[in-house]
Amino acid sequence: MNPIAPIEPPVCGWDLPDPRQAAEGIDLIGAGADLEQGTLLAAYRSGLFPMHVELWGQQRLGWWSPDPRAVIPLDGLAVSRSLRRSVARYDVTVDTAFADVMAACAREDDAERWIVPSIAKAYEQLHELGWAHSIEVRESGQLVGGLYGVSIGGLFAGESMFHHATDASKVALVHLVALLNRDPHPYRLLDVQWRTDHLASMGAQAIPRPEYLSRLRRAIDTPTVDFTTPLR
Repeated sequence: MNPIAPIEPPVCGWDLPDPRQAAEGIDLIGAGADLEQGTLLAAYRSGLFPMHVELWGQQRLGWWSPDPRAVIPLDGLAVSRSLRRSVARYDVTVDTAFADVMAACAREDDAERWIVPSIAKAYEQLHELGWAHSIEVRESGQLVGGLYGVSIGGLFAGESMFHHATDASKVALVHLVALLNRDPHPYRLLDVQWRTDHLASMGAQAIPRPEYLSRLRRAIDTPTVDFTTPLR
């Protein structure tokens, strides 16, 4: 079964910064533009993602391309014995509560508050067009964990995750990797932006920006991942 093709929005009208020209080790490489769907897709296709930043005393829309960039190899996810038990404990769904997952991720990130209302609205619109997806983890019907991100071809750009119960966000990541591996392709790419201790424990690796951009070009030209058919 072929996945339903996402809807292509109007093209980006901005000249976005080029990560290939960015200085080594510099993560923030531009500011400005907007959060229209065409802008977001153009950004991800070029290796950027948005996050607001304070510049000259004002909140501005920043465009980020971390160097190094964190990725999780699809054949290298670290799943402990206890996590395998957690996988069996929870119920997992896909794209049934995108807005709720984003809201929970925003509450989880109180210290930074980078998921501001304009960000939430932009990604919800991207979800409606078929480009953004959520994984929901439930216990007794209650949402206790999840993640969301952007899928373009063989790229899944993870944006944020949350958990309100033990291992719930990790279970969402295990399910995501299973989806990406359901129809294996050597150029699929799971981007997680920065290598945190939490992600490192799951197998995240940091790679130089030029390597990431090379892998990105191959990934976005690979077949689209099917998020519409549940795992068996």
